[in-house]
Amino acid sequence: MKPAAFAYVRPKDWPRALQLVAEGARAGAGTQSLGPLLNLRLAQPGTIVDLRHLPGFSGISQRGGGVRIGAGTTHAAIEDGAVPGRTGEIMAAVARRIAYRPVRNRGTIGGSLAHADPAGDWVAVLPALGATAIALGPGGERRIPAVRFVSGIFETALGADELLCAIEVPVLPAEARWGHWKFCRKPGEFSKATACVLSVPAHPPRAVLAALDAPPLVVEDASALLADPATEAPHIVAHIAELTELTDWRRALAETALRRAVAAAVGS
Repeated sequence: MKPAAFAYVRPKDWPRALQLVAEGARAGAGTQSLGPLLNLRLAQPGTIVDLRHLPGFSGISQRGGGVRIGAGTTHAAIEDGAVPGRTGEIMAAVARRIAYRPVRNRGTIGGSLAHADPAGDWVAVLPALGATAIALGPGGERRIPAVRFVSGIFETALGADELLCAIEVPVLPAEARWGHWKFCRKPGEFSKATACVLSVPAHPPRAVLAALDAPPLVVEDASALLADPATEAPHIVAHIAELTELTDWRRALAETALRRAVAAAVGS
């Protein structure tokens, strides 16, 4: 199919982009999610705002204990090592398993997060890393912890007059241990269960379960899980059981994903 007719605008600055979005326009950048929705006519916006040429929309900068990643930074750039240090190693390993290279060449980290597909990779990984989403609106920047950014299926904490302009991730020490596992029937497919575990010295380890047809399930202190997976796993399974729309095999996959992510973190 072909998309319904729409107007295309390429603003030169953020105030104009924000004005258009506040008036009901749909934001786009890599369009790896929006494009198929347009072609299937599941989305029929009157106007699409191309954000790719806005100042600071892509690129990496380090500020003190954090790395600021422009929302328009592609998965491919992250895969190729644009983010420095241990944080960059983790994110590069995640990025190289997102779909296929042509998709990664255009798809953006901000677009993935703002799309808020429960099966999206960054939806699971950024909360695990302790990242912060930077929203820009008429009143300036607003910081939203990634653990609270995704509020539902394809729903976020962004206001109707805001745009996601950047993501900040902490600079992790070389000793940080990381585990990540997702289940896909074939390369490039969306995950049916994703788990992430991050352990940083002197901080409680964090675990995230995602791709559960719901916002990510975040365990802020997963110490017992890393000490003895059998101790903490029943607690996680109890949370999964509350998601009544999941079939038994999806619950089993979620538990398996968590156990394998823990094993990877312990062994890293």
